[in-house]
Amino acid sequence: MSLPARLAQARHSAFARWWLNVVLPWVIPFNRPHGFKVLPLRDGGMSVEVPYWRINRNHIKGIHACAMATAAEMCSGLSVLERLDPKQYRLIMRELRMQYHFQAKQRVLAVASPSAEEIEQTVVAPLRDRDSVDYTSTVMLHDKRGNHVATGTVTWQVKPWSKVRTKV
Repeated sequence: MSLPARLAQARHSAFARWWLNVVLPWVIPFNRPHGFKVLPLRDGGMSVEVPYWRINRNHIKGIHACAMATAAEMCSGLSVLERLDPKQYRLIMRELRMQYHFQAKQRVLAVASPSAEEIEQTVVAPLRDRDSVDYTSTVMLHDKRGNHVATGTVTWQVKPWSKVRTKV
């Protein structure tokens, strides 16, 4: 089963969400220690929960800026891959910008929700005429109380695998 199908299935099935959260830390080992949980949004898009664990905290007991940046990257990437098959398209992060607004002293939820039409118009349609396209996604991060703690802006280079010149 493809990743977009697994993500769509996780939207409505507790077992599929559990399976996704067991498998993703092994597929993306860098994120494993953070304990992120992926929660597909009902109407499309993804959310990633950053737990308030010791490993995710900084020296002043807030969630570390890099943990939030990693969650924003993961959330954004999964929200794009929900609409594009990774067997057809290569996704590479080109740029990550973070703006921090409020200190996170409890769990944080990162949310990205591009629409299918947005991905079609800004990624798939331009790729019919070009070798690659850049897609920028905005990720909002809020703490458990609803405070807007950060905003992530992630730019992805999307390219069909047939246009990739380097060998995997």
